[in-house]
Amino acid sequence: MKSRINQSYVLELLERLLRTPSPSGYCGKIMQLVANETAKLGYTVGFTKKGCGLIQVPGKRTDRVLGLSAHVDTLGAMVRSIKPNGTLRFTSVGGYMMGSVENEYCQVHTRGGRSYDGTILTNKPSVHVYTDARDLKREEAVMEIRLDERVQSAEDVKKLGIEVGDFISFDPRAEFKANGYIKSRHLDDKAAVAALFGLLELISREAVTPACTLQLLISTYEEVGHGASYLPSEIDELIAVDMGAMGDDLSCTEFDVSICAKDSSGPYDYEMTSRLIELAKRERLAYAVDIYPQYGSDATAALRGGSNIRAALVGPGVHASHSMERTHSEAVWNTIALLAAYVQEPCLVNEFKGL
Repeated sequence: MKSRINQSYVLELLERLLRTPSPSGYCGKIMQLVANETAKLGYTVGFTKKGCGLIQVPGKRTDRVLGLSAHVDTLGAMVRSIKPNGTLRFTSVGGYMMGSVENEYCQVHTRGGRSYDGTILTNKPSVHVYTDARDLKREEAVMEIRLDERVQSAEDVKKLGIEVGDFISFDPRAEFKANGYIKSRHLDDKAAVAALFGLLELISREAVTPACTLQLLISTYEEVGHGASYLPSEIDELIAVDMGAMGDDLSCTEFDVSICAKDSSGPYDYEMTSRLIELAKRERLAYAVDIYPQYGSDATAALRGGSNIRAALVGPGVHASHSMERTHSEAVWNTIALLAAYVQEPCLVNEFKGL
């Protein structure tokens, strides 16, 4: 199965996704990219009222619908206030350590359509000046953005069109190494979005008809907890495609497709998870089964939103999640191959039959 994946297509699309700013709530440009890419593959995308995308692929059975979700929204920030000296105080969008964004380049996106470069720093950024610069606790109250503009006052900043509530995106610093490693911010979850499009490209190119109708959901608010809180009622099963975490007692590596058995929402569907494990074995894929108690996904949002579905969670292994992330292209290929195997299997019956 992996040999049939258009790898150059997936990597080229992933790079474009990574370089398109899309913090949660600021996803208009990237959803236009998604719509254009969908059209190139011969499909159309519809949009929910909050801007999530829905792509339908007809299956052999139309009375069973399998949902596949991934999110284009990322971590980011928003202007909280403009300080008297012309720097910006910000509030986080999504959950990350302040130390993980210190000294990073960023962009401020105004509602007037302009973008300005800046750098995220503490308000005591130099050890040559501040005796407690090293020991300062990294938290929102001491963080600020230094704009690359000639500003010395709040009024100077406002003249640029920057206001409270403007979005801030982080420079992804994406690099694709010759040995297959991919390092960048926002691999959570743009690596999974690229994987879904790799699957869609394979289905389109080889004229594959899935066993059941597919609904691909590209969500835009996952990092703030409600990405897939709404699902079309016809969806019977949902596989959230999101990054696999690494560290502590977890077995996932940057080469694996992660199969999550349980996260903060509780255990995932037993039969779906079992089938995913069986298919990973059958296809001889590098995979890991793990527990992520500090983790939530689009499936979490769907279940907590009241969707009457079975749900599972898979995705490429990613190191240093919500920081400077890294994965390997093999993890992406394994993810696509597992999804390709699953969509050719009959949908599970709706009724719970027990174990």
